[in-house]
Amino acid sequence: MIDIVIPSPGESITEVRLGAWKRGDGEWVEKDEVLTEIESDKATLEILATASGVLKVSAQTGDDLKVGAVVARIDEKATRPAGAQAPTSKPASSSAPTSHGSNAPVHKEISSAAVVEPKVTSVARKMAVDKGVDLGTVEGSGPGGRITKTDVEHAQATLATTVASAAPTSPTMGVAKTTSAPLPASARGFRRERMTKLRQRIAERLVSAKNTAAMLTTFNEADMSQVMRLRAEHKEAFEKRHGTSLGFMGFFVKAVVGALEKFPRLNAFIIGDEVEYHDFIDVSVAVGTDKGLMVPVLRNANRLSIAEVERTIRELALKARDNKLTVDDMTGGTFTITNGGVYGSLMSTPILNPPQSGILGMHAIKNRAVEDPKNPGHVAIRPMMYLALSYDHRIVDGSEAVGFLVDIKNAIENPERLLLDV
Repeated sequence: MIDIVIPSPGESITEVRLGAWKRGDGEWVEKDEVLTEIESDKATLEILATASGVLKVSAQTGDDLKVGAVVARIDEKATRPAGAQAPTSKPASSSAPTSHGSNAPVHKEISSAAVVEPKVTSVARKMAVDKGVDLGTVEGSGPGGRITKTDVEHAQATLATTVASAAPTSPTMGVAKTTSAPLPASARGFRRERMTKLRQRIAERLVSAKNTAAMLTTFNEADMSQVMRLRAEHKEAFEKRHGTSLGFMGFFVKAVVGALEKFPRLNAFIIGDEVEYHDFIDVSVAVGTDKGLMVPVLRNANRLSIAEVERTIRELALKARDNKLTVDDMTGGTFTITNGGVYGSLMSTPILNPPQSGILGMHAIKNRAVEDPKNPGHVAIRPMMYLALSYDHRIVDGSEAVGFLVDIKNAIENPERLLLDV
């Protein structure tokens, strides 16, 4: 018997939550086939079969388990059932394109003549159960045909439309959940969902930041005209040369790096009664995902060009979307940038990402009436962005925080400074 144990997602992680099993107890599995997923407060990892044989499950979906715990065993001496065929490629994805190029799930013959369900994220699986959506009817749009939360939501909406027009005589609970008919005025239903490990960790860190740091926020605004002009003039050439699009984040990361070099305490930590300064700048970039807010890290951002920043952020964002971020991708970070503007936020007070001492909040760009910088005393319509800097007042003085934000404003309004390093 071969033990299947919980691997360590990272040095600081001791407990994980077990996801749904892809195979049932007593079913035949192939070596390297995905058996289940484990979710920690930092990352989600797949557990693969280490041998071919009959699966003996000993832990259930949703169990919180210690790293190293045995969750199943594989009887590699068991006889392969007649009709069970070894996969032609690594079966980490149980869905593959058909001859027509669609991502319909592949049907394998098992001894019980069961059908292997398509690969699905743990969030999508739970939503499907809650909403009464049959995963067998859902076509995945994720990598390798993986079913995502968005796919389930789309299937739910389609089902709701069908149910609403069918007028069933005795609706089931599943139908009642998906119907789009308005609830009666007397309805007072509610439901509870177990928080994910990641959401629990986010909650703990945010409360800790609020209760520990002397957090204060200062605001300013930046005229985005010149950055937008540069993007419009060089966007196509930039993408052709560097293989990635030219966004705003590259400019802001470079502006933050320059400001942190002038105000190093915003790049420092409080450790006990000491201040830990860093001679490197690792910028955490907040990314929204189905599972919650992720903050992958740009290592040595002070050594990266704008093109390298944009390329790295794109790679990290894709990994976050596909739940492929590792613990190393999200460990560390000496300063954070969050962009609420992509969701339409006009102004906010971002919360510190402990033990960091500063976080910059970007917001939506809006045309506003401001004084024309080229014609003092006259009003002009300019694309403006509010900037917010939250900082730990225990280590950063107000004058430093204001100076830091003014430096970023000046860099964004005069982007040639970023190119000339002045």
